[in-house]
Amino acid sequence: MAWDDSASKVWMDGELVDWKDATIHSLSHVVHYGTSVFEGIRAYSNENGVAVFRLKEHVRRLFDSAKIYSIPIPYTEEEIADAIKLTIKENGLKSCYIRPIVFRGYGELGVNPLNCPVNVVIAAWDWGSYLGEEGMENGVDIGVSSWRKPAPDTFPALAKCGANYMNSQLAKIEAIEHGYDEAIMLDYMGYVSEGSGENIFLVEDGVLHTPSLGSSNLRGITRDSIMKVARDLGYEVIEERIVRERLYLADEVFFTGTAAEVTPIRSIDHKTIGSGKRGPVAKEIQSTFFDIVEGKIEDKHGWLDYI
Repeated sequence: MAWDDSASKVWMDGELVDWKDATIHSLSHVVHYGTSVFEGIRAYSNENGVAVFRLKEHVRRLFDSAKIYSIPIPYTEEEIADAIKLTIKENGLKSCYIRPIVFRGYGELGVNPLNCPVNVVIAAWDWGSYLGEEGMENGVDIGVSSWRKPAPDTFPALAKCGANYMNSQLAKIEAIEHGYDEAIMLDYMGYVSEGSGENIFLVEDGVLHTPSLGSSNLRGITRDSIMKVARDLGYEVIEERIVRERLYLADEVFFTGTAAEVTPIRSIDHKTIGSGKRGPVAKEIQSTFFDIVEGKIEDKHGWLDYI
């Protein structure tokens, strides 16, 4: 990731500024209390041009997250979508990752955020597979975290909020310290929820199962896309509560997410899943997903928004 890319531009509150100048005050409310909502979006380059994947849905979720946390975004959804496209275009990017973030800036430093200004920033950069290209093909090794997702009356799981991800960071750090690539988190009741930043699917006898949205998990846009792809391919998809031990006994398990895309899991808690490599269902879904974003087959759901 290009943390020091002086040639790049970042969109800040309606203006494109140099990467090095995209800064905020150290006493901004977001620095102290995590008052931000954000999105992770990908753009893909194919023979038809550069296309942002499900741009409208990502921008809609950004505004939904802001609504939950009472953060009034000073732009329309259309203006944010246009700014995302402009940022990609001005940076000359093709396949890339985009991070729009809305946060409470410099104003007052009490817990009350309402008197602090709302700032909006959009950055984009080249970023490959989150869990590695090798993992995309051969699978990754995962551990179930000792840290659980919060109950629904503590933090709202449907909001993609910066503060919420402190919980995910604990799980991610623990996974790394234990030698895993990533973590699986259980919800407050002990049922399977999601990864530290990914949704999760199990395959049992050719049927896909994924935790329902009552399991303290994010309403993933890639999750929704994969459910549609799977059903288009003739697979049944069931949303339900999932107990931990089903992870070990599943024929296949895989993560989905904007960053992770479709990443197979080959082991959980040192227990081999299925054949210990990417299974046929994950392979077919993964292949179809990339055929869509790479423009090789029809975009029947209208997911690609070309710049």
